[in-house]
Amino acid sequence: MAADERLEMNSRPPRPGRGIGPAGVGFSSLWLRLAGLCTGTTAALDAILAIVAWVATGPAAAGSVAFAAVVVIAFFAISLLVGHFVGRRNPAGAIGMFAVVYLIKIVGFAAVLIWMGTPNWINPPWFGAAGIVTVVVWQAVELWGFSRVRLQIFNDPEEPGPGASPAPGATPRGGSHG
Repeated sequence: MAADERLEMNSRPPRPGRGIGPAGVGFSSLWLRLAGLCTGTTAALDAILAIVAWVATGPAAAGSVAFAAVVVIAFFAISLLVGHFVGRRNPAGAIGMFAVVYLIKIVGFAAVLIWMGTPNWINPPWFGAAGIVTVVVWQAVELWGFSRVRLQIFNDPEEPGPGASPAPGATPRGGSHG
């Protein structure tokens, strides 16, 4: 994939009052775009799965699919929203905060689901299948989305100016000593 295509997903034309990136392009939120892409893809797939569940088993199965989809989408979207808000102020710290929030969410969602219990209308096989399918599809779309962007984490090395001595171990022709 060309660098221009990678930059395209991670950039938008600058708006007044927004910073401009190193290539002269203003950056919008990667995190929000990923949240939208993942939510749209998984919601569409879950809608199809809910229709199949309704036809095959009944309305409780379709409700189970919808409930599982909402829980999983909310679980993963929270991380991307935190990445968006933290990334605006500290881009290098966004991934670390993403991981911390993930841990907090696991405990929080587990506590809510245990506190809530299993509603009588839940169809466990459809709920479980929809949860697994939604997680796998969300993660695949998120990985695909992240693989299409180019995030600079470290500064590029500065090239020495004219007359500067070469790097230690380099020969005048650009090679290195043995």
